[in-house]
Amino acid sequence: MHSERVQSSGNHLIAFEGRLTDCRHCPIKTDCMKNPQSDDTRKGHGRQVSFLVKGKRKPTATDWMKKRVHSLKGKQVYGHRMSMVEPVFGNIGTNKGLNRFSLRGERKVQGQLQLYCLVHNIEKLANYGAMA
Repeated sequence: MHSERVQSSGNHLIAFEGRLTDCRHCPIKTDCMKNPQSDDTRKGHGRQVSFLVKGKRKPTATDWMKKRVHSLKGKQVYGHRMSMVEPVFGNIGTNKGLNRFSLRGERKVQGQLQLYCLVHNIEKLANYGAMA
């Protein structure tokens, strides 16, 4: 289990609690464990480690997303998305003229988007249905 807490000074306190087997492949286990070889046994109740990160900002959602997109799996997934999902939003936004919702409220906006998606799908069936 991993947790992070911001202190009043702006520093981040990062805490980790887990089984000894979680430490087995950790690159910093020699720094935080008195006996790094103890993770090779099944004895022991676990490990609790906390450390203070000074002067670093907390990672933002943008940082998290950049890491996901730039990974090998992320490149495959988002490359596929560009050919599958993005043209739908482009068609609905540009060709159908939905650049803003004309209704207010989550249920009404959801309904409006579903109607646009329905029109998009009917159009696809009309154009490409005979090919299937």
